[in-house]
Amino acid sequence: MAGDTDTAAWLARVESKLAAITQADSPFVTDASHHILAAGGKRLRPLLVNLTAQIGEGPLDQDDLDSAALVVELTHVASLYHDDVMDEAVLRRGVESANLRYGNTVAILTGDYLFARASWLVAGLGTDFVALQSQTFARMVQGQIAEFRGPAAGEDEMDHYLKVLSDKTAALISTSAVFGGMVAHLDAPVLAALGRFGEAMGMAFQLHDDVIDITSDASGKSPGTDLRQGVTTLPILLLRRSDVPADKQLVLSFGPGMTDEQVAEAVVVLRAHPVMGQAREAVAGYARQAEAELDVLPPCAAKDALLALTAEMTN
Repeated sequence: MAGDTDTAAWLARVESKLAAITQADSPFVTDASHHILAAGGKRLRPLLVNLTAQIGEGPLDQDDLDSAALVVELTHVASLYHDDVMDEAVLRRGVESANLRYGNTVAILTGDYLFARASWLVAGLGTDFVALQSQTFARMVQGQIAEFRGPAAGEDEMDHYLKVLSDKTAALISTSAVFGGMVAHLDAPVLAALGRFGEAMGMAFQLHDDVIDITSDASGKSPGTDLRQGVTTLPILLLRRSDVPADKQLVLSFGPGMTDEQVAEAVVVLRAHPVMGQAREAVAGYARQAEAELDVLPPCAAKDALLALTAEMTN
């Protein structure tokens, strides 16, 4: 296995480099650009870059590995600044959202600044990286616009939702998996499989978040947060498809204005509802797709780590 074997130490180095690359000419812009970064995060995308790079047998260019990881995380964090403005969010990762702290204009421009830093880094990796990054960014933007506009007339609501998730979330996770393989100079068929792996994993990752909003007391946010905010999630879409009058009435009760007691009651009802089983099966289906794409890889510690990471989505 090539590259750093101590993934934790490598992620700590990436964290330090994230802080350094987002230093701006003014303390104010630096403070704004560090706001969401300092709140932490899963750093799933850099981790995928690291793991897929370790599939290769030859030595890795550590600077290229670090740059690829920084590009995908900067792109992700930049998108969060824009998302929060559009969603009028008040919290992000347990802290005050950037748009609430600095105002919408500064939050949007800070996201632009982070995108610019990512663009500067990816240019140093080569035109193949630039091309994939630009395609990914285009998908993310289109997904955000589609989410904002909602389903078109006659469009199936579930199909629309899954396409939004594919573009907004899965696209960058897919690119993260491919970037690592590109750093390791893996063959084109393996890169294609890694792209499909990342796409399926990204869908499982996002839909898993939909499930744990209802099922988990340890997900970093209170159960039912999405219900209270009126956010459309997979369980809600499945519930909307029901012909049972009580289910239709339940859906109408979700949204802003819910009391703590109403949220708690809704969570209890949903945890026992058949739609949660359907939602879990949807997550498991995407996880199986992701795992199947890894069959092309030789046995190695990195492959085992990717399989373990995917399996977490079904817990």
